[in-house]
Amino acid sequence: MAIELNTFEARVIGCLLEKEVTTPDLYPLTLNSLTTAANQKSNREPVYTLSEAEVLDTVESLKSKRLISDLEGFGSRVTKYQHRFCNTEFGSLQFSEQEKGIICVMLLRGPQTPGELRTRTNRLCEFSDMSQVESALSGMIEKGYVAQLPREPGKRESRYVHLFGLEAPTETVAPSFSSKPQEGALADRVEALESEVAELKALVNQLLETQD
Repeated sequence: MAIELNTFEARVIGCLLEKEVTTPDLYPLTLNSLTTAANQKSNREPVYTLSEAEVLDTVESLKSKRLISDLEGFGSRVTKYQHRFCNTEFGSLQFSEQEKGIICVMLLRGPQTPGELRTRTNRLCEFSDMSQVESALSGMIEKGYVAQLPREPGKRESRYVHLFGLEAPTETVAPSFSSKPQEGALADRVEALESEVAELKALVNQLLETQD
């Protein structure tokens, strides 16, 4: 995989991918907004408390890799940042809306099960049923973007991980999907609602910021 991201870089790219879809009127993001997004308590794992200086260092690293560009002027007194990670004229990565949603939440939360991915991508894309999630994951495995991890003891579902990290998983297995009911569906729905509330709070804060 040509693109290798450390944990902070993955978080920043994931935030930019997310906000590009969920708050398009406020995208690209200022450094303050990007820091808030990186430290968001919902839909993030692990939860970070990064300083603006740490986020700026990460942004500079991603700029050196040509994965982020900045915009100055255009009616704003602050610099704003946008990703060049995928679906742009600057790189070769081209994802479908569903593939982009999956990669985004993986960058933000790490390895996840198909059931978790379906719930957690609901603000980014739409899956009509689990078979669409499974089909998207299979295609991404074939392209070398995603890998299936060995099933953990006591767990019904395997987790899937993106392959854009500096340390790729040492052990993977061939994709194998189950039609059994997903566990923790209620908890996932609650988590999705909490994420939407956090998005609304972030939107209000960013609107206030643009008025300063």
